[in-house]
Amino acid sequence: MIQILGLFLLCTGAAAVFSELQCTVIPGKLKQVDAGAGQVYGVNDEDNIYQWVDNDWKQIPGKMIHVTVGPAGVWGVNRANVIHKLQDNNWMAVSGLLKQIDAGGDKFLSGANGLDWIYCLKQDLTLSGSAVLLFTHIEGSLKYYSCGAFGCWGANSNNNIFYRYDVKPMACHGSRWQHVEGSLVMVEVGTDGSVYGMDSQGKVYKREGISAKNPIGTSWTQLDFCGSFRHVTYDDGNLWLLTQNGDIYKCKVNGSVVPTM
Repeated sequence: MIQILGLFLLCTGAAAVFSELQCTVIPGKLKQVDAGAGQVYGVNDEDNIYQWVDNDWKQIPGKMIHVTVGPAGVWGVNRANVIHKLQDNNWMAVSGLLKQIDAGGDKFLSGANGLDWIYCLKQDLTLSGSAVLLFTHIEGSLKYYSCGAFGCWGANSNNNIFYRYDVKPMACHGSRWQHVEGSLVMVEVGTDGSVYGMDSQGKVYKREGISAKNPIGTSWTQLDFCGSFRHVTYDDGNLWLLTQNGDIYKCKVNGSVVPTM
């Protein structure tokens, strides 16, 4: 049975902006979860794949270590880092190797490989249905790379944070990097452009002040959750969190949609 936690996830003295968070314990355990375009997918320690449907987890055939869902569709990578696209309810292996993958861009794909090299797949290729795909290499080195409505964000092996300018559906490589203050092990961008991240202690942060005119935003705000987390993702007003032992939380975030102007 799903259990409503209300404020019990919040530490004493939580900032007022987060005081109305309503958090729900979701049954099951996952090691990675991704939300986007109104859908949620995740994988567990056995590499089994699940989709959140009608308030329950539906197992999807196949084995993946990382899955993603967004405007670019549903994609995953397996233990051999082989990239797969979920097409007609079947996983289709495509050319290329990635350890982390993100479908949150405007129907374009992005990710990082085992050497922290960064790649993207422009919009027409994600929609092509072909198994032979030419990924675009992006200069730099990141262990985690995620895209949304107002650009792409990433974290490198030193937990430095970077924003990529001028990323477009048919020119997904963008133009230049901007270092952003802070230290995070992962940065996740929601479909609406919201940005959340996690530091090396498992603390969760939200990027404030993001808009189309100011895609980098203004500052990081720590969400005053108790405990330590291993993964965070956001979509459609809901923040999904995984604890270090794989417990799943879904928290309603009021007013998290970023302005378009």
